[in-house]
Amino acid sequence: MADQDSGEAAIPLTTEAAMEAGRPPTPVLPGLWVFAPNRDSLGGTSWLLAPPGLPPLLIDLPAYTAANLAALSSAGDAAGTILLTSREGHGRCRRFQQALGWPVRLQEQEAYLLPGVAGLVPFAEALDLGGGVRALWTPGTTPGACVVHAAGDLDLLFCGRLLVPTAPGEARPLRTSRTFHWRRQQRSLEALRDWLPPASPRWIASGAGLGALQGEKLIAGGRALLDRLLDRELED
Repeated sequence: MADQDSGEAAIPLTTEAAMEAGRPPTPVLPGLWVFAPNRDSLGGTSWLLAPPGLPPLLIDLPAYTAANLAALSSAGDAAGTILLTSREGHGRCRRFQQALGWPVRLQEQEAYLLPGVAGLVPFAEALDLGGGVRALWTPGTTPGACVVHAAGDLDLLFCGRLLVPTAPGEARPLRTSRTFHWRRQQRSLEALRDWLPPASPRWIASGAGLGALQGEKLIAGGRALLDRLLDRELED
């Protein structure tokens, strides 16, 4: 999904006084917040990773509201980064980038969708963001889909829409009318398990809607879930 504000023509930013108030992100774990679903990105879920000592990382775009902008502007002691896990998470990228001044990282297959965004830095196969945070290109749901792993105490995988919650504690890849390439999505899941450290991740954070989790925000036992999914695929 292309950014609604990514064209080359200048579009005046919405003044904060005229912006929707919205509600701020919800704390989930120390250094981790989740935003309300965003209608600008098909009801997707965005995350803010801002553990002490590391610059904030915004994973996909939440709604462009006063509450969200205030939360991001006050996150951390250094400028952060916006990382987009797929074209379905672009939202109002240009407006956020202009308001915050943060660089935007995304896989190079989808950089063309944001021609009017300053500070755009594409990557190819993988990306090291420092502090134990890395991204991996996982095409399938879209051509430039990627995932993000935060090592250390969190041991958290941001899976974008590679895995969609289906029940409390459960998620799986889903083939939909928007799926770019189903077999590549399955291969990406295999590559992901090999890329992750042994026994990781502890937690999975999905970029899809979280309603199926029935109030939970994260999926525990992430490595066991990946193993079950891939073992099931081999059996099929």
